[in-house]
This record gives sequence, C-alpha cells and structure tokens, in this order.
Amino acid sequence: MNFEHARFNMVEQQVRPWGVMDPKILQLLMTVRREDFVPPAMQALAFADIEIPLPCGQVMLKPTIEGRILQALGTLRVASVLEIGAGSGYFAALLAANAGHVHTIETHSELVQLARGNLAHNGVDNVTVEEGDASQGWYPQAPYDLIVVSAGLPELPEGLLAQLNPGGRLFAFIGVPPIMKAYIVSRNDKKILLDSPLFETVVPMLCHIPQPPAFNF
Repeated sequence: MNFEHARFNMVEQQVRPWGVMDPKILQLLMTVRREDFVPPAMQALAFADIEIPLPCGQVMLKPTIEGRILQALGTLRVASVLEIGAGSGYFAALLAANAGHVHTIETHSELVQLARGNLAHNGVDNVTVEEGDASQGWYPQAPYDLIVVSAGLPELPEGLLAQLNPGGRLFAFIGVPPIMKAYIVSRNDKKILLDSPLFETVVPMLCHIPQPPAFNF
C-alpha cells in the first residue's frame, strides 16, 4: 500500500471537502503518520473515513472529525493542553504540534502503553500519557490553555470548566446518541462562553461519566 498516496487522498478527498480549509491543519494531517497509530491489522483502513477499532472497545475518530476539531481549535501555539482519552496517541500527536506540552489521560492501561509506544516511535516528546479517570478534569497539571475531550459527554462537568485558564478553550461532544453536537467552550476573566454547535455527529461516550436517566413510558 502506498501510504503517502492514501494520506494525500484522505486529506484532499475527505477532510478538505468536509470544510477543513486551513492549510496548516491540512499540512499537519499530511505530516503525522496516521498509519503508525492504528493497530497493524487495520493499516489498510488507516485513511478511510471510518472509526478505527482499538483495544478495550475504544476507537480512533474519523479523519474528517479530527480535521474539524483541529480547525475549530486553531493553530495558535498554547503552553498546556489536556486531552481526555488518549486512545492510540494519534490525536495527542496532532495537538502536540501546536503545544508546549500535552497531558493525555486514559483509563485503560493497555491503551496507555499503546499510546506511549506510538508516540515514542514517532519521536513525539512533548506528550505525557497517564493512566487515570479525567472525566472531572486532571488536577495535577491544571489549569490548562486547552482541553479536548475525545469522547461524548451528556453535559459539561463543572470540574472541567474550572480547569480552563482565562482565555482558554475546551472542545467537547455534548449530548447522547443519536443526537450529539460538537462545541467549543471558551473562558474569559468573568464567565464561560458556549459557542454555537460546530457540527452534529455520534461518538462513543466517555468512560466513567454518569449517564442521564432514561425516560420510562
């Protein structure tokens, strides 16, 4: 398989047509080797616009979704990033390109080791992968300039919002299947600002987040 050709097609035929037009984001997706972060048995599908299965029942997000998140966050360099849900380490590698340091937190020990190995193999040295439950944030390195939740939340936990620096931004998928929306939340000196939804999608829910009660009829 010609990975470079497949990567070019992913960017030009999938990500760009989905509204990702920032040349810096497109170049980043061309630079970080996605095939190095997927399970070996799935390498032939590394650039398809599908969720890639990972161990422990987790997934890598679709490339189009990853591109839209990156574009929404922008390319300004930030000092400190928290990613909740390390997965294979791929999105942490993308975030690391515009960050002083990324702290990515994963509940599954197998994925912690997978992400660490993938990041080391690709020479990404400004990401720390830690095992734990960051559903309410991650206090040891708080506050952060940027927080990215790589899975769904029924609502935004107050603990996460409290860990944003003034001027900081948070990305999250909010809602429950089949209706989930992607949001950017920003914080100024006085209040939290929730922007209009960026797009609708469905992603797996974050582990350890209490689910809203189901309606009984």
